[in-house]
Amino acid sequence: MTRRRQNLWERAMSGTKDFSTTRRDLLQAAATAGAATAILGSMGINPALAAEVGRSEKPLKAAFSNAGLQATWCAQGKQAAEFWGKLFNVEVTWFDGQLDAVKQRAAIDNMASQKWDFVAIQAFGIGTLTQPVQKMIDAGTPVIDMDTLIAPLDQINVHSFLAPDNEFMGASVTQALCNAMGGKGKIIMTQGALGHTGAQGRAKGFNNVVKQFPGIEVLDTQPADWDVSKTARLWETYLTKYPQIDAAFFHNDDMALAAANIMKARGRTNILIGGVDAMPPAIQAVSEGRMFATVRNPSCRIHGGAIIAGVSAVVGGEKSGQGIPKNVVTDGPVVTKANAAGMQWMQDHFLI
Repeated sequence: MTRRRQNLWERAMSGTKDFSTTRRDLLQAAATAGAATAILGSMGINPALAAEVGRSEKPLKAAFSNAGLQATWCAQGKQAAEFWGKLFNVEVTWFDGQLDAVKQRAAIDNMASQKWDFVAIQAFGIGTLTQPVQKMIDAGTPVIDMDTLIAPLDQINVHSFLAPDNEFMGASVTQALCNAMGGKGKIIMTQGALGHTGAQGRAKGFNNVVKQFPGIEVLDTQPADWDVSKTARLWETYLTKYPQIDAAFFHNDDMALAAANIMKARGRTNILIGGVDAMPPAIQAVSEGRMFATVRNPSCRIHGGAIIAGVSAVVGGEKSGQGIPKNVVTDGPVVTKANAAGMQWMQDHFLI
């Protein structure tokens, strides 16, 4: 790292008042080949390849889609993709999934009818987009899979799959809730879309932890499909049906906060709430004690990493499974009141 870039990192980490300028300078520097080596290396990418990858000399055209921009995680991802796109000279066109498998399929069919340098997709459900995605792969377009499987990796040759360890995320938050409950009581899990492999992993993590606590009863595990309105309706029913609910685990923060509003309106604020994603509103809620815990699903790293993976394929000539791993695990920590402020600072300043 050059001395100038080292100074940028030191100033960034110091938290000085001129950080907004520092961050801009730092990220602009990151778009150069040398800094890209460090960024790509952190993703497990071959350093020799990374050294060749930087800002594209010619403008690239990329198509992106995630489950639905109504979801805070998806909206943050779009911002990150567009930000990194500008750094690497990539024009990003968005195809919104609208939290609906049928609508996303129509959007991806439209995407597949056009020409792109690379595409990146988070599917609403596994197997729903296989045909149009395969069409793009057959045409030679690198496809980066984000967060949930488009199809099993042995059935579709995506360029790379960037995703968190969903089972870990579900288990870690559930463990925090169970510990806070003292190993006994009643808990509810509100799931995302059942066809979403991320939701499947989070449910597995939840179940693996809860079965270790014979004193904890699971009252319900219905899905709310990432939909805050559906979540609110479910929780209106739960609060009427169950006089005792000690904790609740939600597959994302948006659903957790929607339920928290219902709990507050019904005077049931003694329920421990855990979520997933560590989005800014949830981190604030954890800081204030309205939520007990969440865990970071790094939307910025996944969407920004998809830009870098796409550029490396087009500019660096990297082949699928070579240089960039076929499966890149994007980790993130559990967030409680003890570290919530630090996590928010890191998101604000480093787009993690």
